[in-house]
Amino acid sequence: MIAIETKYLPATNFKGARIKAFTFSGFNITIPCDYSLTHEKVYFKAVKELIKKYKLEWNISKMTFGGTKDGYVFCFSDSIVK
Repeated sequence: MIAIETKYLPATNFKGARIKAFTFSGFNITIPCDYSLTHEKVYFKAVKELIKKYKLEWNISKMTFGGTKDGYVFCFSDSIVK
């Protein structure tokens, strides 16, 4: 199963707030925080940008997600425990 973790990175003296999306396998991207989107869609935008950056053929249309203390984790709904 592939899980994509996301994390909020607060603004510093040099950079504005950002969202980081990353996987255990090493894929990662950091994008500026888009305040025009709703909270969870900001994090999902980072997931979409990660897929685009690495030209991954993952169908993200039915991803599920859950909150963590740092952001969200996005998983595929077909990865279930039986």
